Amino acid sequence: MLSATAKPYIEASVPVLREHGLTITTIFYKNMFKDHPELNNLFNLGNQANGSQQQSLAAAVFAYAANIDNADVLAPVIERIVHKHVSVGIKPEHYPIVGKYLIEAIKEVLGEAATPALITAWEEAYGLLANSLITAEETLYKLNKHAPDSWMKMRVIEKIKQSDSVISFTLETNEDFALPKFKAGQYVSVAVFIETLNLRQIRQYSLSDSPEKNTYRITVKSEKSDEHKPAGMVSNWLHQHWEVGSVIDMSHPYGNFTPNIMDKTPIALISAGVGVTPMISILNTIADRNPKRSVLFTHGAKSKDTVTHLNEIEAANNIMPYLKTQLFLSESKEHHPNTIQGRTNLNGLINHKEKSTVYYICGAQPFMDKQRETLLTQGVSESQIYREVFGPESLNHLI
Repeated sequence: MLSATAKPYIEASVPVLREHGLTITTIFYKNMFKDHPELNNLFNLGNQANGSQQQSLAAAVFAYAANIDNADVLAPVIERIVHKHVSVGIKPEHYPIVGKYLIEAIKEVLGEAATPALITAWEEAYGLLANSLITAEETLYKLNKHAPDSWMKMRVIEKIKQSDSVISFTLETNEDFALPKFKAGQYVSVAVFIETLNLRQIRQYSLSDSPEKNTYRITVKSEKSDEHKPAGMVSNWLHQHWEVGSVIDMSHPYGNFTPNIMDKTPIALISAGVGVTPMISILNTIADRNPKRSVLFTHGAKSKDTVTHLNEIEAANNIMPYLKTQLFLSESKEHHPNTIQGRTNLNGLINHKEKSTVYYICGAQPFMDKQRETLLTQGVSESQIYREVFGPESLNHLI
């Protein structure tokens, strides 16, 4: 618990962090990478380039300060961060490095306002946060029998083009052990070496099939560059270099976007674009284990040709009597069964008699925000809505 001496300084930092948080985190990353270039192998350089990593840390620091005494509010955010950290191999020795450069960045930006008392308070607050993360991460490592920065060797056994920009890869272990079981909705990290940069990079991809098999499958969209972001460094590398027989490093499965598959309550799976990947895993698992469950599956895409794993959605329809599927096709003028022209619109799809329905949403952030807003407007409780979010938007409700 934060000391009574430090608490007023942390609380007073909230408006300062709101104003200067992004500047602080930008300086933090710049200085840390300058002195510790080896950490470039651990952090997502794509997110560094587009600024989302800096925004994410600024939001996290601000949310932590604003909710320093509200453990119940911080708990789900901490859990999400812990899963992400363990998936990339964060170790206890990384925390002092981060703490050093974060405190120095606060001093640099605030100048004379960074009094010794304020800095001491932040050193205490950061120490508490670091210790809680280290403890939780150690527990998760032990639970999965997985040492930090240890990777499974996996071999590609199938490569299927799902659309012009999406490929699914099925992998099996390249060693003599059974693959760790995963929960539908979880993700794995993939570590690749980019020779042109002499750099290792790690990315997370949702597992996109049922855990009933002794294989893993990930579905990867090739991210193209535009005026807002650079091309996807790893996604494009995977498309170009991964072939059947390729051996790669993969983490154990992690993530808490994991519905109770055997629950009897209705569930709605709402996705758009490549956000369909965890939903396919969830849908296929329900089809395997609980096929009579009431499921609403909606997906938004440009056209039917761009709907990833469409054959599996159709197969689930054949064996799940209470599955309702609805595709929203924004650029298609063709008419298909269970399709609507236009963008996803949940109005009219929500069954108000089924008050216990849980809603899982995955897609681009504006898409998820809009669907969440629609659900809340329709009277759905916030506690029944779950989103797969990795960036700073996961903290919007705290800041």
